[in-house]
Amino acid sequence: MSENCQKADNHADEKGSIIDEAENVPSFANLSPEDAQWLAQFPEARKLAVVRKNSANHYYTLLTLYFHLQVDYRLIPLLTLLYLFSFIDRANIGNANIEGLSETLNLSSTQFNIALSIFFVPYVLLEVPSNYLLNKFKRPSRYIGSIIVAWGIMTTMLGLVKNFGALVAVRFLLGIAEAGFFPGAVLIISKWYVRNETQTRIALFYTASALAGAFSGVLAFGIAKMNGVGNYEGWRWIFILEGIATVLAGFVTFFCLIDSPASSTKWLDADEIRFLELRQIAQNGNKAIETHKKGVDWKVLRSVILDWQIYLQALIYWSNTVPNNALKFTMPKIIKNMGYSSSNAQLLTIPAYFAGAISAYLSAILADKFTWRMPFIVVPQLLVVCAYGILFALASKIKENIPVCFFAVILACIGLYPINPGGNAWTVNNLGGSTKRAMGIAYMICLGNTGGIVGSYIFMDNESPRYPTGFGASLGFAAAGVGACIALELIYKAINAKREAMTEQEIRNRYTEEELNELGDRSPLFRYTL
Repeated sequence: MSENCQKADNHADEKGSIIDEAENVPSFANLSPEDAQWLAQFPEARKLAVVRKNSANHYYTLLTLYFHLQVDYRLIPLLTLLYLFSFIDRANIGNANIEGLSETLNLSSTQFNIALSIFFVPYVLLEVPSNYLLNKFKRPSRYIGSIIVAWGIMTTMLGLVKNFGALVAVRFLLGIAEAGFFPGAVLIISKWYVRNETQTRIALFYTASALAGAFSGVLAFGIAKMNGVGNYEGWRWIFILEGIATVLAGFVTFFCLIDSPASSTKWLDADEIRFLELRQIAQNGNKAIETHKKGVDWKVLRSVILDWQIYLQALIYWSNTVPNNALKFTMPKIIKNMGYSSSNAQLLTIPAYFAGAISAYLSAILADKFTWRMPFIVVPQLLVVCAYGILFALASKIKENIPVCFFAVILACIGLYPINPGGNAWTVNNLGGSTKRAMGIAYMICLGNTGGIVGSYIFMDNESPRYPTGFGASLGFAAAGVGACIALELIYKAINAKREAMTEQEIRNRYTEEELNELGDRSPLFRYTL
């Protein structure tokens, strides 16, 4: 293999072998011979330094050291913190409700469900345009920071509403503000990491949704003690204080969120930037064509809407969003039905969420280690099926089966939280071209988040404590996700086998370089990640 590296200047047909050695990417990667050789010979120690080294040069001041920390330490902790705020601010209405929101505003069960679901209408509809817009920004940190400040203000306003109409209006505005964050964060990660690195990173910041469930319960428990301060009920202070914290986090984002390798000259040198950019091209099997149209690229949008794989990925996403969005709003009530007080029910949600966070991270490590997504999505889905099967069977006598039902709640979280990091990483891996990736990620998440609307309605107060609709629908969507995941794996394998039957020379004789680049993931040179 080293002999191939030495001859790369003179033999363009050997460049795939060079890249394969350098980056463990397919031999069809479309780099120039010069770029292929440069990437192959980029020192291993420096590869690690760019992504995960612990910079410790004694000549640097502490401030300079901060700017030279690895991508992982500069990007993932901040995204995790921001997603923590995002999840808390959309779900804290469940904590507020158990502390008296519905009683204060005289809400019926149907009105409360409307307040839950209205958030998802703009949240779903605006994800694609938001990600398309974000992809046009040279400094995504400015865009992300702005929407965080906006949703922090909306969260604070929830603490001031006086009636059902105001509650619905502010929840709608909150959905507008939050729509761009999650798909935007996944897009930013895809610009820094390659295929066998993405799921671990997505899982790290996605675990914030699990930690938010645990943290928000403790936070709500403490903040609710402020009941009566300033003549405000405790549930109002939950919104007000958590919203103010989010606004502050938004201002931090303007200055601390890293944008792209090309704009990171303060802490990456020219060679490190080149390395990060070349390995992105190498993994795609073709060079992404960057469009600079002022309007919408309708050709790319059409290819996204007609892409069959996105719809199977959305079904996988529903296996999480329907049961998970339902569970995060109703878990305190389910536990309260076991006979615990409201305050203790809030605290007893913590073990389930922590178990979910650990499960998501461990599954991601294994999936990236083996570069294989399917089994690390299917197994968690099967755990969700088992968990809701138990709850469906025993919830009618929940006080007589507290240990088993509480175990089922924890098992549900263990299964739910690895699904979306796996699905998002799988989607990122299998969309070619940055514009299509930006739109495709957002469109898949958009479709997937329609499950949040469904999840807002399936647990009805008049069915408590058995909740046959809620537990039954959650079980059904998880089972459907298993089928979609297995089908996607088999289809990817079949397409890869068909493409591998053609030699690279045959492909290049049939297509021009421009045509191959425009095809993106439909190119015969592209291989789907399983």
